[in-house]
Amino acid sequence: MKKPARGLRARLIILVIVACLPIGCVSSSTHKASSVVQYLYPKKSEPVEVPAVPTLSLPLSVGVAFVPEPGAAGHPPLSERDKMTLMQKISGEFRNYPFVKTIELIPSAYLVHEGSFGNLDQIRTMYGVDVVALLSYDQVQHTDEGLLSLSYWTLVGAYLVEGEKNDTSTMLDAAVYDIPSRRMLFRAPGLSHLKGRATPVNLSEQLRIDAMSGFNEASAELVVNLRQQLELFQEKIRSRPEEVRVVHQPGYRGGGAIDGPTLAVVLTLCGALWWAGRSSKG
Repeated sequence: MKKPARGLRARLIILVIVACLPIGCVSSSTHKASSVVQYLYPKKSEPVEVPAVPTLSLPLSVGVAFVPEPGAAGHPPLSERDKMTLMQKISGEFRNYPFVKTIELIPSAYLVHEGSFGNLDQIRTMYGVDVVALLSYDQVQHTDEGLLSLSYWTLVGAYLVEGEKNDTSTMLDAAVYDIPSRRMLFRAPGLSHLKGRATPVNLSEQLRIDAMSGFNEASAELVVNLRQQLELFQEKIRSRPEEVRVVHQPGYRGGGAIDGPTLAVVLTLCGALWWAGRSSKG
């Protein structure tokens, strides 16, 4: 009597699996993004302002801000607290350079959707910054529900089989603009791709965890790339003054390109000191 029971059970399992096969794989994805282009150039029909040659007054006051999400984007993946935490990580890189005087973390409430450079002019007046690092993101979470998740519910007990797979791809981008000239000085991206697995029971919680982990990983890579871009930019203002003009505020003596007259004075002083030392030895 046991053998027929086992055979019946096996046939029932096969029937359930076969019944599930036509269903195939069900996939879904969520996409959340913000865009610097949409923020700065929202109306394609209007002429775009022609950027001028930037004039940087050293030391710089730099603002850091996330551009607003579209109104129809739903619940944003980053809270204001999350944004402040990420901005603190990114702004720390600017503080390592002597040509940066202050860093201002600008709350999202002060940036208007599609506010363009008019909104940045307001930020410049409010916070006293001439340069701003605009942060944007693009995150996709793709969930596949396949045969394992169906068999999870029909054949196996809870938490024994991981039934859904979720991949999280994140891009975080920093575009650094000189506000008065409307010119982008440089940009630095950060990327992250997480492969995670979760049961249907804890899927939503795991997606939230993966979303934040993706932003943290992307911000870490962005900081590395930002360091490289800052070094390249520092070299650029020394070697190509026709592309970026530099002026020094009263009392400031370091961190930027050295002009011709200043270099001549420095060389003259060095030569005089060398000659005085040589004469004293003689």
